[in-house]
Amino acid sequence: MRALNWLWRGLLFFILFAFALNNQHVVELKWLLGYSWQAPMVFVVLGVFALGCVTGVLAMLPSWWRHRREARNRQLLLPEPVSKQAAPTPFDSGPTTRSGPPTLPAELPFPPDMPAPRKPAK
Repeated sequence: MRALNWLWRGLLFFILFAFALNNQHVVELKWLLGYSWQAPMVFVVLGVFALGCVTGVLAMLPSWWRHRREARNRQLLLPEPVSKQAAPTPFDSGPTTRSGPPTLPAELPFPPDMPAPRKPAK
């Protein structure tokens, strides 16, 4: 599978390289107010591609920041880990000697904000 992946990458590189070699002629970009700019077509295509990548990343930033903020808030809401010697397991049926409010175990089988997974129907 790894060799197939590298073969695909090599094929893509050679196709793009052949495209660049076949489009070496100079193009003229005409801007507003009579300004014009001449450059090889390869550089124009590369510049437009880079501009599209930058625009996509900038469009993604607000959503990314919101997700980071929500993840940080969830991390702050997690209970503090309890030492294994002092805390009984949730499956102990014996008497407990702890006092105070009950706490969640350090590791849950599923996230607390999601429902428990259901067993598949037979």
